This record gives sequence, structure tokens and C-alpha cells, in this order.
Amino acid sequence: MHTGTEKAKRHLVDAAGRISQDFGLSRIFGQVMAAIYLHEGPSSLDDIGKELNLSKAAISIATRQLDKLGVIRQVWIKGDRKTYYQTSDHLASTLQKGIMELLRNKLRMTDEILEEAKNCLKESHDTTEKKFLENQIERARKIHKRVDGLINNPLIKMVSG
Repeated sequence: MHTGTEKAKRHLVDAAGRISQDFGLSRIFGQVMAAIYLHEGPSSLDDIGKELNLSKAAISIATRQLDKLGVIRQVWIKGDRKTYYQTSDHLASTLQKGIMELLRNKLRMTDEILEEAKNCLKESHDTTEKKFLENQIERARKIHKRVDGLINNPLIKMVSG
């Protein structure tokens, strides 16, 4: 039988995995980050693997990515040969910067996709479908421009570091 704390922790870890996927990252990436964050003290790959019921290889890949992004950091425990991890001391600002950069990259990709679609339409004869698609692309560009203006607003940049 699971205790209330185990259920709460499982709920948070699962939610972090879903949120991670929503941002285009792997589910395991989010789950590992949450497991480390919610663990009192440093966590080893074995600890995380046991908690999440995942392979050591999958955990290792996720921890390397998280460490590279500065979300977690390696710690050593005297007398123990294992590598342990804990969340960064600056977790909130690191996540905020990472999310903003991810959004900016997605916006750049979206702009390229819209431009490519517009160029493809140049090869098409004038039809009602072509006019409809041109209109939809233009509408998408306007939305893109508004979102880009919001994300790249100097005030937002200042707040997100």
C-alpha cells in the first residue's frame, strides 16, 4: 500500500514527465529532474532508477542532459564511489532561462516553416485553395509576430535573465 507522501511524489514526478513532453523534451528528462528535486539529499543513479523503475542507461542519459543544462549538479559523498546528483542551487532561474530559450528556438523554427510553406505556394497556380492557404499562413505569421514580440519584450528578457 502506498502512503500519501508516495502518492503525492508519484503524482508530481508523472506531471513533470508530461510537462517535459509538452516542451518537446523526453518524458524521462522531466521525471528524473522531479525525482532528484523531490529527494531529500543527493540521489544516485540507482536511487533514481529504483524510484522510477527505469534502466540505469536511461537515467544516465537524462542526468547528463540535466547536468549540461545546469538544472542538476553532481555531488560526491566521501567514502562512496557512486556519483550523486542534486538540483542546482539556482534551479528556478536556470529553468526560466531554459524555457525562454526553448520558446525562442521554437519561434525561429516556426518562422522558417511558414516561410518555406509560403515559398511552396509560389509554384502553385492561383486557386481558391492557394488563396486560402496564403491567408492562413499570413494569419499564422501575425500570431507568430505577436508571440515573438511578447517573448522578446525587453521587460520579459530582463525578468527571465
